[in-house]
Amino acid sequence: MGDLIQPWHMMVLLIVASFFLFVPAIFYILTLTHALNKCSPMSRTIEPGMLWLLLVPLVNLVWHFFVVLGMSKSLNNEFRLRNMPVADPTPGQSIGIPMCICGACTIIPGLGVVAWLARLVLWIVYWAKIAEFSHILDQTSTANATPSTSIG
Repeated sequence: MGDLIQPWHMMVLLIVASFFLFVPAIFYILTLTHALNKCSPMSRTIEPGMLWLLLVPLVNLVWHFFVVLGMSKSLNNEFRLRNMPVADPTPGQSIGIPMCICGACTIIPGLGVVAWLARLVLWIVYWAKIAEFSHILDQTSTANATPSTSIG
């Protein structure tokens, strides 16, 4: 019988754990990409292809701040371009920035687990919020947009 845990057990466990973390991240990035693709190129402050940098370990802790700020500015620009009233001038940023802060705090010993749980909840809320904004953009056409609208 020997040892209870063999090296290949750890490899299988690592693959299974990676799958459960990697697959939701792919769908999250796809949701953000779809939302950005619904914004006109002149409204975007971040390119959809750059979102895939969120898959790079450790880099994503910093890059996520840029993604949240870029998504917020791009969505705000698009809503203004389409003459849509928006209650929040920084769409998603009020949830996204705390999510990023919690994500950065996950590397702090002793605080990591609590920060990771808080980040998980905020990540789900942020994901749903971006999906909601994407749905709102689906329901409005760019025909309402006026070319003279200043984006900035």
